[in-house]
Amino acid sequence: MRVVLHETISGLGNRGDIVEVADGHARNFLIPAGKAQQASTGVVAQAAAMKKSWQVRNAREREAAEEIAKILVAKTIEIKARAGGEGKLFGSVTTNEIADAVQAQAGVELNRRMIDLDEPIRSLGTHAVTVKPHHDVQFPVSISVVPA
Repeated sequence: MRVVLHETISGLGNRGDIVEVADGHARNFLIPAGKAQQASTGVVAQAAAMKKSWQVRNAREREAAEEIAKILVAKTIEIKARAGGEGKLFGSVTTNEIADAVQAQAGVELNRRMIDLDEPIRSLGTHAVTVKPHHDVQFPVSISVVPA
């Protein structure tokens, strides 16, 4: 069955693509979940317009993410945290604290889900954190944890 995808589905296609899938997969999963619609003549024309608007929005979001990267890569974000005598923190630095510090110090609003911590920050010093504001753009941000 030919369907038009309403959202990007890993291994199947991007939003607006017309793909061939098994009838059962379309009837039992994609269409009831609102992830696709059966491709008819009118729907195919609508899909082309939807794909074009998605590409324009995606390009605009990518440019905004690259501007954020230019601002944040050059900065070191400082976060104050309580620590013991050996430099170990009481607790850890969270993605919310990092997002708040970036907002306060760089004027850039980040969602905490854009920040990727490999492991929690539990010590004083400088740490590299990966930020992914767009699926095609990711960059490191330097975080300096200092005693409060």
